[in-house]
Amino acid sequence: MTRVTAAITAVGKYVPEYVLSNQILETMVDTNDEWITTRTGIKERRILKKEEGEGTSYMAIKAAQDLIAKKNLNPEEIDLLILASATPDMPVASTGVFVATKIGAVNAFAYDLQAACSSFLYAMSTAASYIESGRYKKVLVIGADKMSSIIDYEDRATCIIFGDGAGAVLFEPNEEGLGLQDEYLRSDGAGRDFLKIEAGGSILPTSEETVKNKQHFVHQDGKTVFKHAVAGMADVAEKIMVRNQLTKENVNWLVPHQANKRIIDATAHRMGLDDDKVLINIHKYGNTTSATLPLLLNDYEKQIKKGDNLIFASFGGGFTWGAIYLKWAYNS
Repeated sequence: MTRVTAAITAVGKYVPEYVLSNQILETMVDTNDEWITTRTGIKERRILKKEEGEGTSYMAIKAAQDLIAKKNLNPEEIDLLILASATPDMPVASTGVFVATKIGAVNAFAYDLQAACSSFLYAMSTAASYIESGRYKKVLVIGADKMSSIIDYEDRATCIIFGDGAGAVLFEPNEEGLGLQDEYLRSDGAGRDFLKIEAGGSILPTSEETVKNKQHFVHQDGKTVFKHAVAGMADVAEKIMVRNQLTKENVNWLVPHQANKRIIDATAHRMGLDDDKVLINIHKYGNTTSATLPLLLNDYEKQIKKGDNLIFASFGGGFTWGAIYLKWAYNS
């Protein structure tokens, strides 16, 4: 019996029009273009302005519609929609459910998945399991985050890093041996004190004091997060190569979370990969959290060929991290 795997068969994207460049940030906080570029690799990031759209769902809908149009897909055929995001529209009410309704996926069930910057990677694993079970044929995974909604633009440690955006991929069954081959996903709750939003949850509900103290913005211990991210992403990427007998010659592409250029370089170095095998767009978008991986697939879609070996790697707050080995299933 032929093994059914879960393959990516289409991609879509959306990034806001407004560009927040390093030069503009120089007028907002004590920083400069050289300092930002040297330490992060970021030159600009996109920000969703109020007049363009309201929240994360707006960008998720746009990315899904882009995929639907490119694939000529009937949204009524979608069985499941998973929204990977750390910035849902609102508490309790699922953003993914709203997105599914707005794109016309009337036969799909939907929900949100949150694992910080690893959300999309975890969602890929989840989608693949649904496909491999045989119960579902078309699973839409969207990574979308409006990071500007939780960033303090007076905090130079965080405001230089993050941007807004969304990307979408469609998973379908494959019997050619393509699609998701293996995964190695990890987590460690000891990391939750180093990258977090302190208030707004059940431990510290919203109050006048929490707002005054700016406890609803992202705070991070940059050095600690950087150290763990370098070790974590490099370790899992190398482990999945060894486990699948992959070498630097037969890995076609590294698809790394776009948090910091130095982290990406360290991961590629551990894998023995040349720069021309590493997908990078951090200079254009910054860290869009759940959207970084699908945005990479969109930007490089025409260069990725059927049968190519892709290694996805990510690291996020909490801590969450992991790697996925996937064989690309189509030529664009």
